[in-house]
Amino acid sequence: MARSDALDGRVAVVTGASSGIGAACARELVGRGAAALLTGRDPARLAACIEQTGHPGRCEPLAADLTADGAPEAVVARCVERFGRLDVLVHSAGIYANEPVERATLETFDRQFAINVRAPYALTCAALPHLGPGASIVFISSVFGSVGLAGATAYCATKGAVEQLTRTLALELAPRGVRVNAVAPGFILTALNEATLGGPTEARRAVEASTPAARIGDPGEIAPAVAYLASGAASFVHGATLVIDGGWAAQ
Repeated sequence: MARSDALDGRVAVVTGASSGIGAACARELVGRGAAALLTGRDPARLAACIEQTGHPGRCEPLAADLTADGAPEAVVARCVERFGRLDVLVHSAGIYANEPVERATLETFDRQFAINVRAPYALTCAALPHLGPGASIVFISSVFGSVGLAGATAYCATKGAVEQLTRTLALELAPRGVRVNAVAPGFILTALNEATLGGPTEARRAVEASTPAARIGDPGEIAPAVAYLASGAASFVHGATLVIDGGWAAQ
């Protein structure tokens, strides 16, 4: 019998929830019945996201820098204090730097790894004592976790690391009844790339021309896949990556 993709009674933590894919995931999860602690760096944008869910009473904002010492533990503690449990982790916070390797700095490299890899790993570790059978962890990866992108060496390396975190944690946590999966978006219009892809730019035309769907995606097209992986409908899905890229990686 197919299981429901509703999330009534579930409690989620969504990182990067102040904009883009994270905000879309927050709206989707809460819209399907979940309660959620939403974390990001901008309190005003977090507040706006909570209003956009249509269910502000089921949301809790927490402005935090997840790379700071103690921040992952504080996020988990606040979630459990507010909602009494934790069932779903959505790791959406991330940064991207477009720098050819000859101009890239080690500081930029380290910062991308700190935010894109270390922070979600630390938050997962902090959450483990509260994740029981049926819990779900969803990483936001990228198609560039499995293929290269010139000018984004560090970013691609971080997403490759996220892919390996997903697979290895899935193996470790499956015996506990905790599922770990990832969603790998292609070119999605967010605040991270709006400067280059937000208008009729040469870069946007190139992306559209190289994508079988002939367009750039929207964060709202990623969120339902995350909600599916968080739900009981995905009860037999472990260590998988759902690629949502308009056919880009199929070429």
